[in-house]
Amino acid sequence: MGNKRFTKCFIVFILLLSGMIVSCQKDQDIKDVNAANPAFIVDSSALNAPGNYLAIRGTLKITIQDSTYTFDAIKDSIAFVSERAGNYQYYGITAINRAHNMSFGVSSLGTAVSNTSSPIAGSQLLLRSSNKPDVEYALTKYAPGQDFGQISLASYKQDTVLAKGTFYTFLAKDAKAGSAAYRVKGVFNLMAK
Repeated sequence: MGNKRFTKCFIVFILLLSGMIVSCQKDQDIKDVNAANPAFIVDSSALNAPGNYLAIRGTLKITIQDSTYTFDAIKDSIAFVSERAGNYQYYGITAINRAHNMSFGVSSLGTAVSNTSSPIAGSQLLLRSSNKPDVEYALTKYAPGQDFGQISLASYKQDTVLAKGTFYTFLAKDAKAGSAAYRVKGVFNLMAK
């Protein structure tokens, strides 16, 4: 069970890292940097692996307990990513807000296609505040009934839609047995053009 937990945490870490890289790219004026240093074009294109897409419009909303957090692709960075780990393929959504004090990632085992549902493989929500302690929620192996959640893709890469769907999962502040697991619901409607 320890190796499975490590794999899930690793996948979420990769998804969040991909989102942070995309976020840094979005915050920069890439055109001006490329004009000043043509070698940077090659480095930037290496980060744009097949299956990884930055949403240019749309939202990702996450509800946990009595709070709803919203990422808006116009000002925040939201990416739909695909990663391979060994013999397994994962896909998911990673987001970080412009202030870099909130990030979220959710992943599922499999390949992204429209009109499908698949089980959650990893998820994490990080909240940072200047006047409160940082809060980290992570997928818990102690979810009720061992239900880790589902991600449902209603639409994927159709016309201007990058990804549209819903998900639910269970996150906890502590990885110990008996820790409170909170049901997290999410909805996303991301546009590529």
